[in-house]
Amino acid sequence: DCCVRMCVCVCFLRVCLCQIIILISMFAESSDYSEAEVLPDQFPSAPAEPLPEFLLEPEDGFIVKNRPVQLRCRASPATQIYFKCNGEWVNQNDHITRESLDQITGLVVREVDISVSRTQVEELFGLEDYWCQCVAWSSAGTTKSNRAYVRIACQCSFPSVCPVPLNLCHKLLLLPRQRGDVDWLKNEDVIDSSQDSNFLITIDHNLIIKQARLSDTANYTCVARNVVAKRRSSTATLIVYVSGGWSSWTEWSECNARCGRGWQRRTRSCTNPAPLNGGAFCEGPPVQRVTCTTLCPVDGGWTEWAKWSACGTECTHWRSRECQAPPPINGGNDANKFLPLTFLRMGVAVYTGLVVALLLSVVMALCVGVLAYRRRCRHLHGDITDSSSALTAAFHPGNYKPPRQDNPLHPSAPPDLTATAGTFRGPLFSLPQGVNDSPHKIPMTDSLLLDPLPSLKIKVYNSSTLSSLELPADMSLSDGEILSLKSVGTVGRERDYHSHTMSRESGLSTSATLGNLGGRLTIPNTGVSLLVPPGTIPQGKFYEMYLIINKWEKTTLPSEGSQTVLSPVVSCGPSGMLLNRPVVLTLPHCAQLDTPTPDWTLALKTQTHQGAWEEVLTVGEETLSSPCYLQLEEECCHVLMEQLGTYGLVGQSCPPRPACKRLQLALFAPRAPCLSLDFSLRIYCIHDTPHALKEVLDLERSLGGVLLEHPKPLLFKDSYHNLRLSIHDIPHTYWRSKLLAKYQEIPFYHIWSGSQRPLHCTFSLERASLAVSQLACKICVRQVEGEGQIFQLHTDIQETLLPHSPLPSGSPCLPSSQVGPYAFRLPDSIRQKICASLDAPSARGCDWRLLARSLGFDRYLNYFATKPSPTGVLLDLWEACHQGDADLVSLATALEEMGKSEVLVVMTTDGDC
Repeated sequence: DCCVRMCVCVCFLRVCLCQIIILISMFAESSDYSEAEVLPDQFPSAPAEPLPEFLLEPEDGFIVKNRPVQLRCRASPATQIYFKCNGEWVNQNDHITRESLDQITGLVVREVDISVSRTQVEELFGLEDYWCQCVAWSSAGTTKSNRAYVRIACQCSFPSVCPVPLNLCHKLLLLPRQRGDVDWLKNEDVIDSSQDSNFLITIDHNLIIKQARLSDTANYTCVARNVVAKRRSSTATLIVYVSGGWSSWTEWSECNARCGRGWQRRTRSCTNPAPLNGGAFCEGPPVQRVTCTTLCPVDGGWTEWAKWSACGTECTHWRSRECQAPPPINGGNDANKFLPLTFLRMGVAVYTGLVVALLLSVVMALCVGVLAYRRRCRHLHGDITDSSSALTAAFHPGNYKPPRQDNPLHPSAPPDLTATAGTFRGPLFSLPQGVNDSPHKIPMTDSLLLDPLPSLKIKVYNSSTLSSLELPADMSLSDGEILSLKSVGTVGRERDYHSHTMSRESGLSTSATLGNLGGRLTIPNTGVSLLVPPGTIPQGKFYEMYLIINKWEKTTLPSEGSQTVLSPVVSCGPSGMLLNRPVVLTLPHCAQLDTPTPDWTLALKTQTHQGAWEEVLTVGEETLSSPCYLQLEEECCHVLMEQLGTYGLVGQSCPPRPACKRLQLALFAPRAPCLSLDFSLRIYCIHDTPHALKEVLDLERSLGGVLLEHPKPLLFKDSYHNLRLSIHDIPHTYWRSKLLAKYQEIPFYHIWSGSQRPLHCTFSLERASLAVSQLACKICVRQVEGEGQIFQLHTDIQETLLPHSPLPSGSPCLPSSQVGPYAFRLPDSIRQKICASLDAPSARGCDWRLLARSLGFDRYLNYFATKPSPTGVLLDLWEACHQGDADLVSLATALEEMGKSEVLVVMTTDGDC
C-alpha cells in the first residue's frame, strides 16, 4: 500500500510540474507579443453603398388629343424605383423596369417608365395640376426626383378666336393642318423657340404656349413648305383676357349718425387688376356696411339760482348758479356762455331809468295806435262808392279810386289776383273775392245787370319771374282754367330758370304751371310721371313745374361697383320749392321681382348740385329719418318725396342667389328697298322699360331702320356670363355671312353696368346677286349658361318694310299734363270724407293702417304715421299706382272689406263707382 501511495504522489507532482512549465511558457510568449504589436479597437468592414442618384428625371408633358404621356426616370445605384403621382403610389404592374450595370463604377443602374392617360388627368379633383415623381431606394436610403406636371393642351382650331385667361395653367396647343417643314408666325413674325422659352414647338410641329401672357395676344399662322409648294393655314386669333381682382378695403368711414344707431361703410374697387379683354368682373360686393352706435351729446344746463347775497358796501348783492343740471357729456355744449353770476345795484338812478323807459313805451304805443286809426279811415273813404251811381251810369276815372295794395308785388311773395281797373271806361266787372284780398274791400255783386269787361289782365305767380296773361272776360274762370290757359300761353317760351341748365328735348320732357289745385305731369310712352296732389303748393302760389328724362350720354350714372342702373335718370323741379305734402314720382324699372325670395338690394339715389350721387334710402332699411317712401311694383316704382331733384333707382344682387334684369331684344332692318348686294340686321339689347324702347325707336327712325317684330323679353342673370348672338340657317346658295367667327358676344359688364347705351350687334350679309330678294334665317340670342330667344326671320328686302308697332293696339295715350281736378280720379269731396273717417286712430284697428294693408302699401307704416293726414297720402299713392286704369272699384272693395259702409254710400252717390 505504501508503495502504491508513493507512486501516486510522484505522478501527481509530475503533472503539476508540467502545468507550471506550460503556464510559464505561455506568459513569456504573451509578453513578447504585446511588446511587438497592439490589437486595433475595431476591425475593417466592406465599403458603404451610396444614396441613389438620378441620372434622368421625369419632365413635364402635354397630352395632345388622347395620346398618353410617357414619363421616364433613371437612377444609380438603385435596388428599386417606383413612381408616385399626386401622393399615391402607382401600381407595380404599370411600371416598365429595365436594369443594367455601369461599366465604370460597377453599380446597378435601374430605369423605369410609366404612361399617364388623359382620363387620369381629367379625373383629378382640386386646384393643383396632375404631377408625378420618382422615388429610388438603395441600402443607404431613398432619394426623390423633381415633380413632373402633366397637363392637357387646349386645342385651338383654324380659323378661330381663342380667349384664354392670364397665367393659364393648362397649356395652349396649336395644331397645324399642313405637313413638311413647318414654321409658326406670330403677327407675321417667325417664332423662334430658342429666343422665347415660353414657346415650344414639338416634333409633330405643334406649337405649345406654356403660360399665357398678355404679350401673347396675337394672330398665329402656320406656314408649311416642301420642294413643291408653300401653303399658309388660316389665322388663329389668341386673346389673353384678365379677370378682375379686388383692391384692398378702404378704412371704415365715420358713423353717419351723430346720435344713436347708424352705420359705417368701406369700399373696394375692381382694379387689382381691372378686367381686360372681356375678363370677368370681380365677384362679391364692393361695399360693406356695419352698424355703429354714437353716444348722443347732452348739452349742459343751469341749476336753479341761489339766493341773493346780503347787500354789500357798494349797494350791490349777487347770486350764482352752476352748469350741472345736467352737466355736458359726449361733446355737448357748455352752459357757460351765459354768465353764472348776476349783480344788482340798488339806487336812485336805477328807479329813475325804469320810470323813464316806461313813459317812453306808453308814448310810442299811443303814436302807433293813432297812425293805424288814421290809415284805416283813409282806406274806408277811398274804397266805398255810391252803389246807386254804379247802377245808373258807368264809372269814370275821376269818380273811381283803385283799391290800395296792402302787400306790394315782390318776386318772393304771391301777387294779389284781384283785378285792378284804374283807367278803363265801360260797365262794371267783378271777380270773386280772392284769398289775399284786403278784408276792407267790398265785393261787388254778380248780378246780370253788370256787363263783363271785354278783356282783363290777371297776374300769375311764377317760380322765376312775374308775368301777365290776357284772359277773356266773358266767362267765369276757375283756378284750373286759368292754369290751363297759362300753360297754353307760354308755349315756346322757356319760363323756368332751369331751362338754361337742362336741355328739354322733344319727347323727353314736359312742363306745366301748377297751383294749389295740383295736377299731373306725364312724359308719353316712357312710363315716367309726376303727381302733384291738391294742397301741395301753397294757396295763392303758382309754379312752372317740369319733368325731364336725362339722356345717358349727358349724365353721370348713379351706379357704383357691382350696382346696376334699373330706371331712367329723371329730373323734376324746380328744385328747392316748398311743398306742403309729398309728391309722387313714378319711374319704370327693369328688375325681375317675381321670385319668392328677395334677390335684389334696391336703393334710391339723388344727385347733388355738385353732380355727386347720394343714397336716399335702401328698400327694406327705412327709418324714421328716411325722407322718402318707395312703393315697388313689378314694372315700376312710385316714390313719395318732399324734395324735388334728380333721382334714379339702382340695385345689386342679394346673396346667395343672383338677381335678374329684364331686357328687351329688338330686331331692326333697313326700311328702304335694298339696292346693293350688302344687307345688315341690327339687334339691340335694351332695358325692358318703355323709355329704353322709345329711345331705340327714335334712333333707328333717324337711321332709316324699321322694327321687324315685337321685341322679345330676356332675363339677364348676374352670373358674369356674356351675351352671345349668332345667326343660323342662312341659305348659303344665295347668301353669305361676312362674320368670320361663329358668334358675337356683348361683355357682361357692359350690359350689367349700363355704361354703354344702346348696346347692339350687327350681322352683315351679302347676297349672291341682285335678283335674290327673299331672306330667311334664324338669329339666336342667349346668355352663356342662361336663357335665350330666337328670331325667325322671313322678309323680302326689295320691298319697303312696314314698321312693327311695339305698343299694343288700344293702349291709352295719356296727355303730357293735366291740371286741377281733371288730373285725379277721386273727387275732392270723397277724398275729404274718406280722410275724415280713417285718419283718427281706431281701437279696433279699422283706420288708415287697415286701408294701407288692403291696398298693399304697408311695407313701412311709420312713414305715413308721421304725416298730418296718413289717409290722404295713401290716396295720393293710390292715384299714382292706378294712373292708366284708375277706376274706383279697387278702392271701394278695400273700404267694403273694412266695413266703412258710410263711405261707400258717399262714393256711390258722388263718385263714379
